[in-house]
Amino acid sequence: MTRQFGPAIRSKAGFTLVELIVVIVVVAILGVVAMPRFFDNRSFAERGYYEELASALRLSQSAAVGSGCPVRIVVTATSYSAEQQQPAAGRCDPSDTSWGQALTLADGTTVAGTAPAGVSAAPASTIVFDALGATNLGADRTISVGPYSLTVQAASGYVDSP
Repeated sequence: MTRQFGPAIRSKAGFTLVELIVVIVVVAILGVVAMPRFFDNRSFAERGYYEELASALRLSQSAAVGSGCPVRIVVTATSYSAEQQQPAAGRCDPSDTSWGQALTLADGTTVAGTAPAGVSAAPASTIVFDALGATNLGADRTISVGPYSLTVQAASGYVDSP
């Protein structure tokens, strides 16, 4: 039995130079397009603050309905804080205009926050929720945080944040 030796068969291992250059060009293009998004977190900060503000407004309304005492939330361009009227003898004092008691969560933290750097809310608003959840607003109020907007309905106090 004789063996036939043909041309040497080369195994393909590795990539050609053209394939490597194409991969490098594609990675470079992705880097130019995608890298700025990794380092600019403003849109994430705006969305986060928008959600935080919407939650604080909803909590303020719920606290007013639950306690029977009005709750005031003050929204400025860079912060918000919620206060309740100081109860006297277990009842709300409607003549109290000092808003001396900060609204707190069950764990004792106050309902207040500061916007991240470069993020702001507009317009500045002072909203008072009464014991029925309605507001002191004459008309619905839309508050914007960057491209995001939420609306507080005047009559019901409903916070609509799509």
